[in-house]
Amino acid sequence: MLRRALIALIALAWLPMAGASTAQDRDVQPGDMTLGRADAPVTVVEYASVTCGHCAAWHHDVWPEFRRQYVDTGRVRFVFRELPTPPVQIATAGFLLARCAGPDRYFDVVGDIMHAQRAVFDAPLEQLRAIGARHGVDEQAFQTCLSDHAAVIAMEARTNAALDRGVRGTPTFFVNGRQLQTGHSLAELDAAIRQAGG
Repeated sequence: MLRRALIALIALAWLPMAGASTAQDRDVQPGDMTLGRADAPVTVVEYASVTCGHCAAWHHDVWPEFRRQYVDTGRVRFVFRELPTPPVQIATAGFLLARCAGPDRYFDVVGDIMHAQRAVFDAPLEQLRAIGARHGVDEQAFQTCLSDHAAVIAMEARTNAALDRGVRGTPTFFVNGRQLQTGHSLAELDAAIRQAGG
């Protein structure tokens, strides 16, 4: 049953994308996961997937220092928006698991999945189950979590919202509502944050 539920998640479609206002990036949207002060002068939004290799590299190489310099110091409010990428069923399952672990453990679970990305691809259920167990998600909660139809529908709505506003790949960053068109290095993010007043 769990395997069928995971396979069914592939139905999350990548719909045609249209441009949309970036004003929403200054406000938290339903389903957003956030870190940092709500009144920080700069909001950085990342659209990412736990199955995206570039996202995993960014979270390994850049995120720790980015968080230390900007989020933990109150300069930036960080908003994470899930955008599952192929294999979509694994990405969706990973995000569902992170949410089931709770808001206090969400970012740790996402980080663990990205860190173990290759192993997760090779044995998704076993690896996700082990990651969940490390963060307090027991077997019963794991089964319930990955078969939660309402949570899948909610994620599909968030995915469609991202696609509707023209997000075409992961990771994609917005700084105070303006998309970062260049790379995603710490130096490039720093320049955009300073320009935005942070």
